[in-house]
Amino acid sequence: MTDLFWPGDERAGDLFTGGAWLRAMADVEQAWLDALAGAGIAPARADLAGLAGPGDLPALARAAEGGGNPVIALVGLLRERAGGPAAAWIHRGLTSQDVVDTALVLCARDTVARLRADLRHQAGSLARLARAHRGTVMAGRTLTQHAVPVTFGLKAAGWLAGVLDAAGTLGRLRFPVQVGGAAGTRSAVVALAGARGSADPVAAAEALAGDAARRLGLAADPPWHTRRATVTALGDALVICTDAWGRLAADVAVLSRPEIAEVSEPAADGRGGSSAMPHKRNPVLSVLVRRAALAAPPLASTLHLASALTVDERPDGAWHAEWATLRTLARRTATAASQTRELLAGLTVDADRMAATAAGAREALTAEARAVAAFTGADAAGHGPPDGTGAAGALVDAVLDRADRFLEAHA
Repeated sequence: MTDLFWPGDERAGDLFTGGAWLRAMADVEQAWLDALAGAGIAPARADLAGLAGPGDLPALARAAEGGGNPVIALVGLLRERAGGPAAAWIHRGLTSQDVVDTALVLCARDTVARLRADLRHQAGSLARLARAHRGTVMAGRTLTQHAVPVTFGLKAAGWLAGVLDAAGTLGRLRFPVQVGGAAGTRSAVVALAGARGSADPVAAAEALAGDAARRLGLAADPPWHTRRATVTALGDALVICTDAWGRLAADVAVLSRPEIAEVSEPAADGRGGSSAMPHKRNPVLSVLVRRAALAAPPLASTLHLASALTVDERPDGAWHAEWATLRTLARRTATAASQTRELLAGLTVDADRMAATAAGAREALTAEARAVAAFTGADAAGHGPPDGTGAAGALVDAVLDRADRFLEAHA
């Protein structure tokens, strides 16, 4: 998949494409049919793999407008191509929302797995930077102005803490199956189980939902047709990722300005050039990561708005607004994750330049220390490290300890 409107989109690969969603919906139908057959409700199973593929996407997309979603046309296609006694049992007991929601969860799970892998690599790169530059003094800046001495190790540790926070948020996500039937009561499943002689059709319906969840590797949950926390939590987690990356990309962009020149992005053929100014080496990775961080929060807010406007037992438009929004947010986050991973793996740090800048700004950077000395009557330089970086070293060590535990747990 390529997108001229979003340079770098190809880094997301097949995540959350139309083809991936189609496969996920077919997987849901397969898991459900297998659960029905396994319980003796459906008389037979059928292998649905490959019955619908990328070539069917245009026709399914056109047909989706008629029912407001792609499941109706997909079910018709699967029944037609499956044939045999199992064909009529495809989708029995489900509703379109069950298939759409569960397929979105499957696509989201794949995306989160990719993000977690990228975050592990980012954490490793940042831990190496923080450790290598624990004592690399640089000018601290607040509100664009020189403030007090800091270390680049501390700055990298701050970036690292944000990446670890993002990884923790992704790790707490749940991926539940959606099996509720027409209005979240599982009425059709209960009726099917009862018609097949189940002594407790309600328990049988719950067992079927649990079996389908197990086959898909998802959590078994009560129906969440109108309880959209699954979707909003995913959107929020993706934004927490782009927040962390946007913060560090903004720092890199500033520090790579020619008048500062304390860090530089990894070089690559054809990257960072200008169509009009041949001398330029633009920090393109940082620019594109910042773009994602700026665009992500409004997408997550759309998911929250859709959740808040959910009505009845299936909302009229709010549910439909989630699909493309989640797809766009997920692909953009995956793209930014890859770009950030590359940025951090090849980031160049000019410690000499940092030292020279800090030395040149010594008068400003030591103003706080002189103010403390005047207030206490004691030389602040006699307390703490002589470079005036306070507890920076200990703060770096604390984040590195957290990172080491994270990396060891996710090796």
